[in-house]
Amino acid sequence: MAVRRLSVRPDLEQLKLEAKELLRAFQAGEPAAIEDFTTFHPESVSAASAQLADAQLVLARSYEAPSWPRVVQACQLVDAIWRDDTDTVRSLVTKHPHILEEPALIRKSSWGPPLSYAANLGRDRIIALLHRLGATDLEHAMGRAVLQGKVATAKKLYFMMEPAPSLDDALGGPAYTLNVPGTALIFELGGRVRNDEGKVLAPVHVVLESDSRKPAAKHEILEMYVRHGLELPDTPTMALHRGRIDLLEQHLQRDPGLLGRQFSHADIYPPELGCHDEVLATHGTPLAGATLLHMCVDYDEMAIARWLLEKGMQVDAKAAVDRDGFGGHTALFATVVSQPNFWMNHNRLASVAPFTRLLLDHGADPNALASLRKQLHPGYGPDVLREYRNITPLSWGERFHGRAWVSEAAMKMIAEAGGKI
Repeated sequence: MAVRRLSVRPDLEQLKLEAKELLRAFQAGEPAAIEDFTTFHPESVSAASAQLADAQLVLARSYEAPSWPRVVQACQLVDAIWRDDTDTVRSLVTKHPHILEEPALIRKSSWGPPLSYAANLGRDRIIALLHRLGATDLEHAMGRAVLQGKVATAKKLYFMMEPAPSLDDALGGPAYTLNVPGTALIFELGGRVRNDEGKVLAPVHVVLESDSRKPAAKHEILEMYVRHGLELPDTPTMALHRGRIDLLEQHLQRDPGLLGRQFSHADIYPPELGCHDEVLATHGTPLAGATLLHMCVDYDEMAIARWLLEKGMQVDAKAAVDRDGFGGHTALFATVVSQPNFWMNHNRLASVAPFTRLLLDHGADPNALASLRKQLHPGYGPDVLREYRNITPLSWGERFHGRAWVSEAAMKMIAEAGGKI
């Protein structure tokens, strides 16, 4: 049974083709199509009697729509919002007023009802139109606009609301996407890092645990929190999160053994700031027990990595080994499986592996051995803990169960340097 979800900008013509293919598959007796018809068609339909309208109904219900016309409405409305076509939006909402408060993509999603959907794209004319027609999701829309960096749109939405909404939870969206202008806007409108009772409102844990990798933006958001009165822990790991080599210099002066230190998960992700366990916090090679060099690879901190190596950091410094025998990996492992790789693969920059080159150029062992275990974040795949014992960096990449995190370019460099699987 295929439970489907419309794409952010669904293509009606493609969906029509999908319905025709479903009908052909059902008529051909394909098991998946038969299961779809059995699950989603309200009546018992035989392959011989099935019509295109039946396949369209089945497809619509698999998208959680009550009917095929509802799918058509959704596609037409979303397309009109993208094109900033106020006439079509007005016509659709006037004719089908129920869609004003329903999710634009039918199935509940963070993109929200039509007004919120328009806010994601900064479609101010359509927002004003939908508001006049009775849309009420202004607060959610503002949050989406801030998250997407549509600052002017978010500001307009804020002043459309009476009374003005609380901003106590408003920093979370731009924190997740590491959006500096959105964060700045919340502070401009009166956002706070602490409430009247002293509770921390600044979502530092979201900034640290976000799957985004934008070092400069991360640094600026954390510094913005500090400028607005938040005190961050005075630790080497937080200095790295902030991109502050000057603070790392001070820590090194106070602690000459800093470059050899292994940091616990709690050191890297302070629980007092709301941080979570390894599964939720770390998206690539495990960081528990890691050195600052491991952190640099995971967080794409090239300038700090170079500084560490210039200061004498051992390129093959190992992470701690836990009581079950897992750990002991060098930073080179993290260049093979990491969150930056996920985004490079997603953006088709997979031929780039700058940290692998940096570490190999400094003499990293391409055949270092370690044992690792990893569970993907629930939003990325099966929630299963996998174990990999006595692996090299190459076998880590070869066997890792989340291929989107693996850098083929890194593996090629390591193989050329004599690495073995």
